[in-house]
Amino acid sequence: MAPKEIGIVRQIDIDSEMQQAYLSYAMSVIVSRALPDARDGLKPVQRRILYAMHDMGLRPDTAYKKSARIVGEVLGKYHPHGDSAVYDAMARMAQDFSMRYTLVDGQGNFGSIDGDAPAAMRYTEARLSAMAAEMLRDIEKRTVDFGDNFDGTLTEPLVLPAALPNLLINGSSGIAVGMATNIPPHNLGEVCDALCHLIDKWDKLDRVQIDELMRFVQGPDFPTGGMLFRYSDAVEGGDAVRAAYATGRGRVTVQAKTFIEEAERGKSRIIVTELPYQVNKAALIERIADLVRDGKIDGITDLRDESDRNGMRIIIELSRTVEDPRKVLGLLHRYTPMQSTFGIILLALVNGEPRLLPLKRALQIFIEHRQTIVTRRSEYELARARERAHILEGLLKALANLDEVIRIIRRSADADAAKAALMKRFRLTEVQATAILDMPLRRLARLEREKLEAEYKEKVKLIKHLEDLLRSPKKILGVIRDELQQMKQKYGDKRRTHIVEHKVSEKVITATELLPDESTWVTINRDNTLIRMPVGPTIVKGVAPAAITRANTRDVYVAINVRGQAGTIPVHQISSESMPVAEVVGLPSDRRVLAAFSIPRGLFESSNGAEPERKGYLFLATRNGSVKRVLLAEVLRQIGSFSVMNVAEDDELVSVFLTEGEGEVILVTAAGKAIRFSEEEVRPMGLPAGGVAGIRLQEGDSVAAADLVRARSDLLMLTDQGRGKRSSLAEFPRQGRAGQGVVAANLGNKERIVGAAAVQAPDPLAIVTVRGKAKLIKARAVKAAPRANAPAQAYHLTKTDSVAALVVPVERVAPPQPTAPPKPKRGARSASPKGSVAKKQASVKKSAVKPKGKKSAPKKTSKKK
Repeated sequence: MAPKEIGIVRQIDIDSEMQQAYLSYAMSVIVSRALPDARDGLKPVQRRILYAMHDMGLRPDTAYKKSARIVGEVLGKYHPHGDSAVYDAMARMAQDFSMRYTLVDGQGNFGSIDGDAPAAMRYTEARLSAMAAEMLRDIEKRTVDFGDNFDGTLTEPLVLPAALPNLLINGSSGIAVGMATNIPPHNLGEVCDALCHLIDKWDKLDRVQIDELMRFVQGPDFPTGGMLFRYSDAVEGGDAVRAAYATGRGRVTVQAKTFIEEAERGKSRIIVTELPYQVNKAALIERIADLVRDGKIDGITDLRDESDRNGMRIIIELSRTVEDPRKVLGLLHRYTPMQSTFGIILLALVNGEPRLLPLKRALQIFIEHRQTIVTRRSEYELARARERAHILEGLLKALANLDEVIRIIRRSADADAAKAALMKRFRLTEVQATAILDMPLRRLARLEREKLEAEYKEKVKLIKHLEDLLRSPKKILGVIRDELQQMKQKYGDKRRTHIVEHKVSEKVITATELLPDESTWVTINRDNTLIRMPVGPTIVKGVAPAAITRANTRDVYVAINVRGQAGTIPVHQISSESMPVAEVVGLPSDRRVLAAFSIPRGLFESSNGAEPERKGYLFLATRNGSVKRVLLAEVLRQIGSFSVMNVAEDDELVSVFLTEGEGEVILVTAAGKAIRFSEEEVRPMGLPAGGVAGIRLQEGDSVAAADLVRARSDLLMLTDQGRGKRSSLAEFPRQGRAGQGVVAANLGNKERIVGAAAVQAPDPLAIVTVRGKAKLIKARAVKAAPRANAPAQAYHLTKTDSVAALVVPVERVAPPQPTAPPKPKRGARSASPKGSVAKKQASVKKSAVKPKGKKSAPKKTSKKK
């Protein structure tokens, strides 16, 4: 017997009703809130925000509007929920640390990586970004379906045209009922290349394997950079990224980008420059501080956040007792989010249903979506072109019979009669006849008639092209491919996240080991700009150079200006585009940079009290004849900008070069004098100190240049009048420091030496003039002559120009050999050359050998202290 209903009370089965109600709620959350559409990669709230901004006319080239105004528009027309839900979604689309490619161009405080919340919506402003405009392009051409809004008074798009593969390039995250999505962001250029490859193989789509696509899509590319480990012990076969792309689900390990640097007094520091995706920087620093306070991590003495608008920089200072900084870094990876796991779940809506998508299927869905968009856009444009061509045919027919058309119109009683008469006489449609009657008199001019004819030909051509396009699915794919290439060209950028090609369990990796081992030229120009160029025949580019240095991307770059101020920067951070030295190295922009060097990291530095791998010195000479020698290890310990010499107010540096401590140096004056002495006569001094006398100058004279004496080399000198000569260094006798020197060149009246260097015939040189011209020559191009002779013309100048400087490209300091020579057997004769240098080398090697089982002296001393 059926249950009896009483009034509006109805008896139901509670189990069945709960199941239906819960399923209805679950599907509502899945479809209308939590999961993105696989075609445009947007959730409903994101799509409504972008469409509302488009409807308000907030293009990338228009003025910003208050966020409160935008949120109100979205709430009132499309999204009947709380304002915080809309504003939070809009703010996230404006955060460059959350979105790989932002869709909202925000102005104001939209939050930070420290977890700071965005400012209230009444304070911030926004408009569409350029990439969001691409997502909405062609929406007015009936390319997508529209549906009713929540109250049926307006319509909204059910999906956006999406010229960009937003699902993959920006990713998505959301928790639905019984399921969740966590799609990582990817690099636009890589995804576009994979889509183009898939289009090329469209006829053989079943044969495309995941490994083919991974030649293009290397892995996720997070907006915060960091490192991603491709392989994992927990995955069968090891390749965690491949497993995630093949199945749509997987787990990969992401890690902060860190560098280990030597600090003063044998200490070390860990520098964090990039964090894993969605890691809160402030919370991370607090977590590290708690671990140190609780005693879980020892050896950390200081923790600083030096991040600014130029980038992230967290400094973790270590104590002198930390022998291996990698152990501390390993503990930080273990106990903090500096190393974390990102769970990839490629779940999105396909035809309104949630589907787990492998990489190939996600790419295929986007291409199919674009096929629909291009087809509907072409149909729309074809219909408009046919309508316009139809009207133009009528106008041209009227212009061809202009006198008769005018006569018919003048004789007609009204417009309707004129329209009917024209339609009957010239077999026109009502649309054509109306267009003729509406045609202004200026159209009767000859040039206007020619414009109409040209427009008609263009429309006929366009109709033919669109009809041909719509008949050929292959050509539609070609249009999609061309548009993807344009998107890559316009918006593509370099990968930020570094893919590490081994397992995270193997060893602790720092960013230094992941840097490309490439040779490069680094040039500082006389206008104080810095640029990095690939090694090739051209080493002088742009304006006149001040310093040219051969470098490696793993080196430390040191730049020094004429006031004795220096700055260091890793070579890999120097841009291939010209940038001011003040921004890159931190030196004052009003002081000219004089010299620069590229030094392998750690080559001249000591570690834990042990001897450094090599001894090195920096030798400096000033215009007033002062010289100074500084240990290179002290220079490399400095961070940012610092002073290498206290230069007097009326003086400036003229030469800076590297030495090994046992050579000879030569100073050349502007009046043509030179002095040669042993560099050991100049004792090493600390960074703040001034110099000692190197040469005694006559009145009106000054030092033009200084250099290290090299075996079998010449001293090349160049004057301001473009004259030069090469004289053998053997002609210059060795003297004591602070003497008057000997004649180096017989100069003419008012002629001054502006540059000098110890060179060999094949060495390249750059001659720089006052007017900013630069010419690269070989040293052999300057004629050889005895010491006392006059120079000959080496460079032809204009009447208003003169030589400003002679720039010699500095070679990179060579790193030590990876393997030491085998030790000679006891009693065997040594093959090393005889002499004091060989004895010194032997003594250094002997002192560097530690007896087995004994502690080194520095460790004993530190224990006593």
